[in-house]
Order: sequence, then structure tokens, then C-alpha cells
Amino acid sequence: MTIYEPECSRAALAATLLFLLAGCAGTAPPATVGSADATAAAESTAGSTQTDAAEPLTADTLATTVRGNRFVAPEGWTLSVRGPATILGAPEGDSWIALVDVEAADAGAAVSEAWQAYDPRAEWPLEVVHEQPDRDGWSQRQTFVYRTPPNARRSVLAFTRLADDVWTVAIYDMSQPVAEKRGGQVALVFDRLLPKGYERESFAGTQAHPLDEERLAELARFVADGLETLGVPGAALGIVENGEVVLVRGFGVRDLQEKRPVEADTLFMVASNTKALTTLLLARLVDRGAMRWETPVTTLLPSFRLGDPETTEKVLVEHLICACTGLPRQDFEWLFEFGDMTPEGAMATLGTMQPTSEFGELFQYSNPMAAAAGFVGGHVLYPEAELGEAYDRAMRVEVFEPLGMASTTFDFEKALAGDHALPYAPDVDGDVAPAVMGINYAVIPVRPAGAAWSTVPDMLRYVQMELAEGLLADGTRYISREPLLARRDELVAIGNDAIYGMGLMVDSTYGVPVVHHGGDMIGYHSDMMWLPDHGVGAVILTNGDPGWILRSQFRRKLLEVLFDGRPEAEAQMAAAGESFYDQLAAEREQLTVPAAPAHAAKLAPRYANPALGEIDVLRPAGADGPTVFDFGEWQSPMATRENDDGTVSFVTTAPGISGFEFVVGGDADPRTLVVRDAQHEYVFEER
Repeated sequence: MTIYEPECSRAALAATLLFLLAGCAGTAPPATVGSADATAAAESTAGSTQTDAAEPLTADTLATTVRGNRFVAPEGWTLSVRGPATILGAPEGDSWIALVDVEAADAGAAVSEAWQAYDPRAEWPLEVVHEQPDRDGWSQRQTFVYRTPPNARRSVLAFTRLADDVWTVAIYDMSQPVAEKRGGQVALVFDRLLPKGYERESFAGTQAHPLDEERLAELARFVADGLETLGVPGAALGIVENGEVVLVRGFGVRDLQEKRPVEADTLFMVASNTKALTTLLLARLVDRGAMRWETPVTTLLPSFRLGDPETTEKVLVEHLICACTGLPRQDFEWLFEFGDMTPEGAMATLGTMQPTSEFGELFQYSNPMAAAAGFVGGHVLYPEAELGEAYDRAMRVEVFEPLGMASTTFDFEKALAGDHALPYAPDVDGDVAPAVMGINYAVIPVRPAGAAWSTVPDMLRYVQMELAEGLLADGTRYISREPLLARRDELVAIGNDAIYGMGLMVDSTYGVPVVHHGGDMIGYHSDMMWLPDHGVGAVILTNGDPGWILRSQFRRKLLEVLFDGRPEAEAQMAAAGESFYDQLAAEREQLTVPAAPAHAAKLAPRYANPALGEIDVLRPAGADGPTVFDFGEWQSPMATRENDDGTVSFVTTAPGISGFEFVVGGDADPRTLVVRDAQHEYVFEER
């Protein structure tokens, strides 16, 4: 749901899964499970979990575990029971979620029993155990993260939770391509995995409290404490209620070196919050009859292409930014060597991409597709102009100027010359350090998806217009209700309780619809949100990793303050931060920093990949210096890791971009390095 999600490293991948599955928190488990070697574990699991000739489910299905705990089984998956284990199998046949009910002395024993029921032959070394506070009727919540070799392309975790003296252990055993492709369905399983007879807290039908001075102070305190808890240098917060701005405030610093404070007007990258602004441009065009949401895109921008003509012809305007076309994340192709990339070049690259699921079937997030949305809108208004120029002009004329967003810009030079927050991230040892700003320039050629810089006051003007359903502060009608609100209609589901429209999500987990979107680039993490039924909205902008934890938990905190909800957000934020840093530390123990000279000596001087460009290997001048990978527009010192399957990985360590993993391809000629995102593999060959 962001322009960039920090999911390249195993630490960040685990953190992402912890957030998605909402499962983390006794006793440490055995160091390994089962008795097979790690290389064979995936095959072992695949053989043992195909238990019955279960037919795929024809619809999302309410189901229960053996002891009666409720969950939803996704359409297309198989559902079978073996002893205490209820096993869900993904359609691809290589990924499973097992929900195992056991009686045990503690969490570690429960996990051991669960593996025996699910797959007694599997063995994955334990990497780290995370804890989380009680939630949704569950106590003793822990997450066990297992180490898997990169070539296995697999994520394995076990989640424990206790209710009525019975442990429910969820074993998550999925290939990474399937896990990303079916993340929305995974959420379907976990976001309503509730104890038998338990009803989740709901604020439906409840009147929100006015945000008086005391409640606003509580929200401000939460943000201030969150910066300290998470190691994030600064944040800005703004809140509106019933059409009025009731809070605008900066916290912490925008620059650790000079200790300059964050002010109300400090600029931050808002990243994927740009998407909603882009769809607002499209809604303006729909409103004036320049196009319809159902207009085929090729009739508006004839150069628009996807990977084949048949798919291209199916794409309507509403598909461009709905995360519903089945086009997967393919961000490496704009994050690597982007210096000469133009919007036209980015759209040409989009023409090589193919969906991996059917339209409307699964939530899959594509930044290049979202970029096309903005470029289409700009082209409709200014067909003679270059795509980027047309989009920039259209956004200025149709969005920023009418809404009074005078500080909002796509001009990096202008933003960096003004009062802006610098980006920060933990270094390889977990200490806060300046993040690599250079890679943030990669978003410029795909800027409708996430390149805007803005301030809290500017973003609040946008939120106020949304809450007023198209009216400006002076009562002027800026846009008609119908095209504006169409952006919030469901185009694809994300689990049970959230949907994605056009650049906007609507989350109804606690019975109250919250419209929002998050944004993440290197060192910048933000969220904007509003409750249409209660006239309240907020914007939070941060300048450090893991700021995504603060901005996501702030949504829960806002509900707690408005509705006197159970005080959960603070403990959840603290636990998520602890999990992030614990995972980072666990992975640091496996790394040799700087890269081991014996492995570095075997590298070629230069590698190339047709899609991602070149890597220059810069060798240390002395025996103890770092080996650096230079990708053109950015570079990073490298660490090495010797993996359990005998392979060797070179891993980036620069703050903010740590965790890009390049696996040495063996002794073949030419020498190779392999890098992967969840659904794609790129081979760099010696050049």
C-alpha cells in the first residue's frame, strides 16, 4: 500500500508479516523443528500437507479450527483437517497455513506439537522470537521466525496464541511469490481468527467524542512517545474536526546533526499518499465529462501498453490505480539505475509487465500502473506536452492550486532548498543514521505513484475537502460528490475488513469506516486518514524508519481517543518496534561486515542485467575496507552471509536500503549474482 515497502531484507519481510498477520508474543521453543535438513524442508512440507483430495473452495467460507475458533477460508484454497491441524492450501500447491489447536505447558511446547501435527519432517533453524501484547481475546501471543535460505524463496513462521487454556498455533509456510500474490487472502485468514465465542471490539453506532484539549494532548503524547520508542527523529501531525483545523504540530527534529526542530510547515515526502491526489485529478476529468471511469485507457493514451495486446485492451481508467488488475509489484525496475529514465521510458517498461492473477481477483499493488494513471490524466488535458510535464501542470492547475496546497511540489530541488526533513534509518547495527536519499529520486519518472513533497497544513486541506464531499472551506463546490466518492468504492478486497478503491483504502476493522492511505519511501513514512461518518481527519508525516509502525498504529490510537476504545495502540507500537530491532539484530549476527575478503575476491569487477542495469564492484584499497556495489545512482557497502544451503549472499548495508540480497550463482562462467523481489528473479551476469 506504499510506493516503497521495506521488504527486501528478511528483517523487514518478517516485520511486514508480523504486521499483516497481527500475531506475535512464554518459553522459547526448540532451536529447530523436526529432523530433516533445511534444504529438503520445502519438499518435505509439500509432500506432507497434501493430506486429502480436498476440492478448492468456491467462495470465501466461514470456518472453525478443531476447537471451534473462527476464521475465514479463502476462495480457491483447499481446506482439510488432520488430527488437531486445520490446513489451508493455496491454489499453487506449494504454500500452506496450518491452524493447530493443542494443549501444552507453554508456547514453545505448543509450537513443537503443532509442527508434529503439520509436518514432523520439516526443519528450519529458529532465528528469533517476537512477543506482542494480548489482543482480540488471545493471550500469550508469540511469533517464531525461522531462517530459510534465499534460494528456497520461502517464508516460514509460527504464531502462538492462547484462549480458554488451549493454544492455537498458526504455521505460515508459504513460497514468497505466492505470499505476495495472495497477501489479501492471507489477511482474510488472520484478520478474523478469533477465539470461540469472542466478539471483537466495535465502535459501530457509537458517537465520537469531541476532540477537546485533553484528547488532543493524548494524541500528541502518543506521537512524541512513538518517536522515542521507535528511534524516529521527527514527525508532524495535523487533525481536523467538523471542518476546522484543531491541531498542527511538529515533534522531534528534521535534522539530527543541527538539531533543527520539525515545524508545522516542514516538508516531507508523502510517497504513496500521492496516489489519492492523482485519482482526484482523474475524478475532476470524470466530473467535467472528459472521460469516464469505464473509458478504455488506449483511447486516451494510445501508447499505453501492458505485456500483451489482449490484456492492454481490457484496461479501463478505473483499473489504473485500483491494485486490482493482477499486475504484481515490480519495483526493482525503477529503483535500479534510474538516472536516464523518463516517464515515457517508465511507461515502456510497464509494457513488458504481465498480470499474475485475473482482474478483480486479488489485491496486487503496482506502482508503475499507478504512474500510468497520472500520465493519462495529464495527457488528456495537455496532449502536446511530454508526459511528465503534462502531469505536473495538470496537478498544479487541477489539484494543488484550487485546494490551496501552495507548498506541495514534485520539484525535488525546490523541496530540498526549503524547510524539509532529512531521512533517517537504522544502520546495520541498529543505530540511527542518515538514510540514502539518492534512491528516493527513483520515484521521479513514476511520480504520480508517489513523488510529492508536502506539509501537514497542505495535506489537511485535501482531507478537509474529502470530509466535505467536494466542497472547499469557503463553501465553493470543487468537485461533484459522485466522482469523488467513487474512488472509495470497493474494486478489490484486502482480507475481511478492508477494501481498495482508486488510490484509497477503506478499513472497517472496528466497525467504523476509516478512509486512508499510507506512503513509504526511504526514510519517509506517512499516513492520511478520515472518518466520513464523524467529521474527523488526520495527517501524520515522519522522517525515519521504522516510521511505518507509528503511522499505522496512530490510526488505532485515533479510534481509541474518539470512542474510548481499549488502550491497545501504545503496547502494539512498542512491541512492533521491539520486534523490528530484534529481527535486525538477529540478522546482524549472521552477517560479516564488511564483506568477507575471501568471498569478495571471487566477484567479477562488473555485472549487468537487461532490466536493472549494471553493478560495479568497488574493491577495498586495504585488506579491511568495505566492498561496495555501485548501482549507478546509488551505492552501498556490502556484507556477506553464508547461507544454510551452502550459498553465499552479498547484502546491502547502507541505512534505508539495507537488505537487498544478491546470491552468488556458483562457479559457472560467466559469474552471476541473483537478486529477487517476491515474484521476480533477476540474474546479473559478469560483463
